[in-house]
Amino acid sequence: MSAQDLIQGEADVDDEDGDESFDEETGEVIRKSNGVKGGNRAIDDSSEEDEDDEDEDAVRAVREGFIIDEDEEEAEERVRRRRERRKRRREEREEEEAELDDEDLDLIGEANPDFEPREPKRERKRLKQGHKEDRGGGSRKGGVGDIFDSDDEDEDLPRTYDNQRNFKRAEPRELENEFADFIEENFSDNEGRYPGDDDAEVARPVSTNLIGVKDAAGLDEIALEDMNKVFGTGYEYDWALEIQDQEEQDEQRRPDPEDPEALLKGIELKDVFEPSQLAERMLTDEDNQIRAIDEPERFQIARKPYRHLVLTDEQFKEESIWISNLMLPKKRLEGDLREPFQKSVAKVLEFMITDEYEVPFIFQHRKDYLIHAAKVAVTPDAYNPNGPQYVVSAEKLLNQSDLWDIFDFDLKFRALIDKRNVLQRTYDNLKSLSDFKDSVFEEMLPTAVTMEELQDVQDYLHFQHSSRLTDLAVASGTGVNGTATQRRPGASKMIFERVRSGKVYGLVRAFGISADAFAQNALKKEGRRQYTEDPTERPDDMADSERILDPPDYSSGAQCLRAAKAMFAEEISLSPKMRKVMRQAYYMNGIIECFRTEKGLRKIDEQHPYYEFKYLRNQQLSDIARQPDLFLRMLQAEEEGLVEVKVRLQNYENFKIRLYGDLESDNESEVADAWNRERREALDMALLKLDKIMTRGVKENMKTECENQVAKTCRDEFAKKLDQAPYKPKGMILGTVPRVLALSNGTGTFGKDAINWASVHDDGRVLENGKFVDLALGDPERGTEDGPDVEKLVTLVKRRRPDVIGVSGFSTETRKLYKQIEDIVENKDLRGSEYEDEDGNERTDKLEVVIVNDEVARLYQTSERANLEHPGYATLTKYCVALARYLQNPMKEYASLGRDIVSMSFDPCQRYVPTEKILKQLETAMVDMVNLCGVDVNEAVSDMYTANLLPYVCGLGPRKASQLLKVINLNGGAVSTRAELVADPAEGRLGAVGPRVWNNCASFLSIDFDSSETESDYLDNTRVHPEDYDLGRKMAADALELDEEDIEAETQENGAGAIVRKLIKDDAQEKVNDLILEEYAEQLERNFNQRKRATLETIRAELQQPYEELRRNFALLSTDEIFAMFTSETRDSLCEGMIVPVVIKRVADDFVEAKMDCGIEGTVPAMGISNRPDVSAKQLFAVHQIVQAKITYLNRKQLTANFSLREEDLRRPYRKESDRMRDEWDEAEEQKDKDSMVEKNDVSGRTQRVIKHPLFKPFNSAQAQEYLGSQSRGDVVIRPSSKGLDHLAVTWKVSDNIYQHIDVLELDKTSQFSSGTTLKIGGKYNYSDLDELIVNHVKAMAKKVDEIMLHEKYQNGSKADTERWLTTYTEANPKRSVYAFCINPKHPGYFHLCFKAGQHAQLQNWSVKVVPQAFELQNTMYPDMRALCNGFKLLFQNMLTVKRR
Repeated sequence: MSAQDLIQGEADVDDEDGDESFDEETGEVIRKSNGVKGGNRAIDDSSEEDEDDEDEDAVRAVREGFIIDEDEEEAEERVRRRRERRKRRREEREEEEAELDDEDLDLIGEANPDFEPREPKRERKRLKQGHKEDRGGGSRKGGVGDIFDSDDEDEDLPRTYDNQRNFKRAEPRELENEFADFIEENFSDNEGRYPGDDDAEVARPVSTNLIGVKDAAGLDEIALEDMNKVFGTGYEYDWALEIQDQEEQDEQRRPDPEDPEALLKGIELKDVFEPSQLAERMLTDEDNQIRAIDEPERFQIARKPYRHLVLTDEQFKEESIWISNLMLPKKRLEGDLREPFQKSVAKVLEFMITDEYEVPFIFQHRKDYLIHAAKVAVTPDAYNPNGPQYVVSAEKLLNQSDLWDIFDFDLKFRALIDKRNVLQRTYDNLKSLSDFKDSVFEEMLPTAVTMEELQDVQDYLHFQHSSRLTDLAVASGTGVNGTATQRRPGASKMIFERVRSGKVYGLVRAFGISADAFAQNALKKEGRRQYTEDPTERPDDMADSERILDPPDYSSGAQCLRAAKAMFAEEISLSPKMRKVMRQAYYMNGIIECFRTEKGLRKIDEQHPYYEFKYLRNQQLSDIARQPDLFLRMLQAEEEGLVEVKVRLQNYENFKIRLYGDLESDNESEVADAWNRERREALDMALLKLDKIMTRGVKENMKTECENQVAKTCRDEFAKKLDQAPYKPKGMILGTVPRVLALSNGTGTFGKDAINWASVHDDGRVLENGKFVDLALGDPERGTEDGPDVEKLVTLVKRRRPDVIGVSGFSTETRKLYKQIEDIVENKDLRGSEYEDEDGNERTDKLEVVIVNDEVARLYQTSERANLEHPGYATLTKYCVALARYLQNPMKEYASLGRDIVSMSFDPCQRYVPTEKILKQLETAMVDMVNLCGVDVNEAVSDMYTANLLPYVCGLGPRKASQLLKVINLNGGAVSTRAELVADPAEGRLGAVGPRVWNNCASFLSIDFDSSETESDYLDNTRVHPEDYDLGRKMAADALELDEEDIEAETQENGAGAIVRKLIKDDAQEKVNDLILEEYAEQLERNFNQRKRATLETIRAELQQPYEELRRNFALLSTDEIFAMFTSETRDSLCEGMIVPVVIKRVADDFVEAKMDCGIEGTVPAMGISNRPDVSAKQLFAVHQIVQAKITYLNRKQLTANFSLREEDLRRPYRKESDRMRDEWDEAEEQKDKDSMVEKNDVSGRTQRVIKHPLFKPFNSAQAQEYLGSQSRGDVVIRPSSKGLDHLAVTWKVSDNIYQHIDVLELDKTSQFSSGTTLKIGGKYNYSDLDELIVNHVKAMAKKVDEIMLHEKYQNGSKADTERWLTTYTEANPKRSVYAFCINPKHPGYFHLCFKAGQHAQLQNWSVKVVPQAFELQNTMYPDMRALCNGFKLLFQNMLTVKRR
């Protein structure tokens, strides 16, 4: 064996799965070691034997665990064999511990000179054969990995396997027999021998027979005793073996919830998979616990932080009032509905907390508790004496969104109670440590109803009793790092604690009123006013007295007075009541204002989106609440350092004067005036601190409220998208799934690029797909024929009979495709499926062509899911498949996105809201809609897209949904009744869900009714909950007018569902409309205290049409939605009056055709070209020229526009109209900033030039770099040059934070302010105008920069980083040379070519210059990267050749 076999000398590159492979014959997992390999494992301790055997078994068990094996006998046999192997191994260990091997005997010989070692026989051919990898016929070459190979067929052989790392040992034999049997045996083959016998012969142990050892070694009793002292008796480590055996037994007993055979295999998934893999697949212990607990999954996850918390009856009552008070201001209910509203909230909380019902269940099956019904007397009608005496007036108190709010408020209340309990326990512990009472704490803690108020109480407690809390921590052993620490006296006391415990605090008391009493006055609550008492001495005199001075810290009166005022101010600022006063004032009279920073002054111009609030002032909090998007953008701008958002109190001076009155004394004297001055100063100090606290709190709360509003807006928009039934073909009932033909040209140009299409059946299968190239219709008048693909499209439509044709794409070119398909349908008279009209006649209509919302398709086309489902399809074809499926069921398509749903845009400001908050709101919308529609549970078992809906079913979640499907498969793969979802030990049926979860989800999981199956229940295919089945059967019996005897006979003969079955069989469902449900409802409420009026209406509807489609009709896209989808523009981002860059497409004498970047094409009429009628358009403009144009008309439906190029129109920039009051915008500051910018430009010392070009900006170099900072690589700014009026400067972005400034010399100028007709750069490059310069110079260089930065040899990072990489590479590959490119930030437009010719060679670098159309290296031009690399190698080789000479 060579050293290479022992040491792993080379790492495998890009092999992330190097720790395991698979046997090509058996498919078993083979583990590879990352360290020592091969024969080196022979020296490993044999105690690892069982561990590796367990690894092998664990891998095999997990691999087999993903395949359900119903042959339990084979599993039991495997377990039995494994137990026997373990038993044999334990016996071997016990015997081997006492054995002596050859090394022991050699050591004995060294200690005992009389001992003669035996010489081995010279001939032993089995030893010569070596290990298995060196023999076996020579046809098999074994490697290290072969050590792990094992055949299943050898499992039953009577052999003893040691750890796979160690060579195998045979059963122990006596020492005498070992030497006596040492004879030559020549085996010509391996027949009759077990695998591993040769290894066993090599490593055969000596006998444990002590007599034999003594005789063979020649030792007496004393020597043997000495030997035992040195080497031990072999029983010293029995305790470790016992622990290992116990662990093996525990491992075998531990079941795995995810593996049906875990009880037999005795392993868990965590023994095989990494924790991150288990977390990704939701297979951790916590996930399994969620599956096992019979509680709705969403409840478990949301309430996880508060599982330890149990609300008392008083707290439960408090919660209902607390939530009602939070919700009532937004509900705007009448006064007489407030009490019913509070009762309704309390009942909903009872359902959620006590009964553990989720929101959909409450909304569907407890709807009567969400409605306030009252009987209103009716004036008697003389003409109708038998008319009703009253009518029922129903008022809806809570909707489904309110229920989700109550659920969130419940979590917040639990957090509130949890913190309140912690504070109460802390206070109780303080009282137990020292006998005291704090009336402020005891008064404020129970009344704290927000987390802010609780935080106020906590801050007060820690300030007022900091020394006691320190003593408590020491006493309870919770000091630093959880242990009590002995500290130097006074080291832990803060300045305020020293004041409180010293003589200076007497000066604080002399202020004549406590902070709490002052706050009580400021609250203006009912009660007696606290008056301030003045001392007899002036403040300075008292401070200088001996009873106040406290040297050395406070040795002068001025020091004492300052400390006393600071202490009093701190007490005021930390008073919970005072903070309540300030908080009320800020929320009632707070003002939010926005101030630009120096950075914002330069960056936020009139076209910037932040200009809307650059000078915004005097915004009430209520105004901000109505514009959540505005405030979130203000905070984002503040984060970017462009503005500063400030909160101030309106009429602050008046407010402060009122507080002075609550603090000052009413006495009139010199002493009183002196003390009042000190009180006012202390209050001013306190207000400064309180202002900071309040400002921060108001901004945080407003931010949270605005985020919640935006998130709810996203929820509402998502709910609208979900509330769409499948596209309804004409003549079919709502909910019918259509056959769809979807087409798209993607980003292609209409008439030039191919059109992909896919035909999708109503079950979601893709029947056909392909491409069309030419769908142009011919013109008989002009003698042109149809395109070759028109007939193919017609044939396809007639063959597949689609119900609708869907079209979509990525640009405005798709609008032309849509119009073309419409023309083909009209011209070729393509029609949809036949249907019967109201008169019973068969008819067909023209096939409808619709533009499909593609937001899901755009995500699907490049997803891993699309690749798995349609591996051979083109990306655009997958896009078409998703379009078709969206038409068939939008809800399923949205559900299939999972967490990717947050990448869709529902609100322009959702990017300012945390993703988890958006995702949470979107999930509630999906839950509502899925439970409204229900899920066919048997369809979910077989269809992945339907299974995607299960996690949103009431009571379920992703974990419980997967468990549900798995158990259904174990139970047979189908469910006949809803009751089968619950475990039934008598029938041997596993439970898919527990009773509580079943109660939540039962009515939302539908099962198709099969009249031929006696067990099938019609109500299982309805929205009726099993708890109301008796009501449904009662209504069916009454509708059929059956008496008790008929009902009993029918039920006994055909089961509990027989009555409803008879109603359906007789087609008598409409008879339920004759039932008077009001009497039913009154009887149920009177006899059983159950409010079921709305439930009875649901049962009546479901008996007539089970699971009727309640979603709205499929919503076709509006004009604005199509405009946004094709152009990526909105009404705010693109509208009439805006000035935009356009590309000239065609120039005629009297008009110009142009196109915007978003794809909208338009024309410039003759009146919009120029003021001069004597100048034609061809003289002013050229094709492909980029100019600024003003939008005069925008047709959003046809995606066309009209432009104006007149100079007077371009001088009037677009400014968004704003509806502001005069005091809401600081016009003076705005004008001052404009004047300041003009002055700065004048100070620069040069005349400001204006060039008529869209890229010209009046910037200096710093401003140009700042402007380009957020732009893309290659973007350009043309600006004035500091070198004079015959120069221009062009700044372009090379890369992030790297900009190149190009000096342009202007020649042939008609005037000093005009642009030169010849532009020269570096004396080498000449251009005729700025557009040519940008395209052929700057853009050409930018293209070369992209080319080098996308090259495989380019390294991101600095030159030092690149050189480190080169060094590391050459150390790993000593004989190889390597080179790489990196950017040179100090010289924009240059790159470093770093190289190292071997491990010991020096690092070198050459400069590569980017020039238009080429790279320059060593004064040689190279057109592309391939030529540059080859040129470098040639130059380097020539350099080496010269050196050798």
